[in-house]
Amino acid sequence: MTIRLIVVDDDPLVRAGLAFMLGGADDLEIVGEGADGSEVEALVDRLSPDVVLMDIRMPVVDGLTATETLRRRREAPEVIVLTTFHADEQVLRALRAGAAGFVLKDTPPTEIVAAVRRVAAGDPVLSPAVTRQLVTHVAGSTHETRRAAATERLTSLAEREREVAVAVGRGRSNAEIAAMLFMSVPTVKTHVSRILAKLGLNSRVQIALLAHDAGLLDEEEPT
Repeated sequence: MTIRLIVVDDDPLVRAGLAFMLGGADDLEIVGEGADGSEVEALVDRLSPDVVLMDIRMPVVDGLTATETLRRRREAPEVIVLTTFHADEQVLRALRAGAAGFVLKDTPPTEIVAAVRRVAAGDPVLSPAVTRQLVTHVAGSTHETRRAAATERLTSLAEREREVAVAVGRGRSNAEIAAMLFMSVPTVKTHVSRILAKLGLNSRVQIALLAHDAGLLDEEEPT
């Protein structure tokens, strides 16, 4: 299946470079480009992409606002944020709004292609280490408040769902979670769908961030 992709960046050279790099992958098709976040909804309506590569900083409507607007839609495409910073408050806000991950603009082309494929397949781009770095960098004095709120939200989960949420937070794939928890892959997918519905989330990365916020990943992972 071909992955339909839109690239949104205010720098035409960046758009051209990404189009050149990604155009060589047989299973990717760049169906459109945008120069500002204000163009994203119209592009999505017209082109029905699977994934949007979104620059975080644009002059009229930034990538954060565009991501928040886009991910509130029904059947919204996945969003990967493009940035020049590893740990940045806007990146974290975009992830909390439903972006599936982020890539640095100087990331090697093969890794960007791999990120697009993973997101299109429903897998997160962020490793637990990167997520923890982001949370630690920007949480500051509000960390305890966020932890209490996250802990309260997670009380709605059944024990098995909670175990799956922790595994998602550690960056495990559905197959890995199935092997760890002795269940089938379809059962894992069902648990993930229930977690998203119960918590009002729309991506695995949001589950991971909530698990981090609640401190569920502080304990050493069982071997």
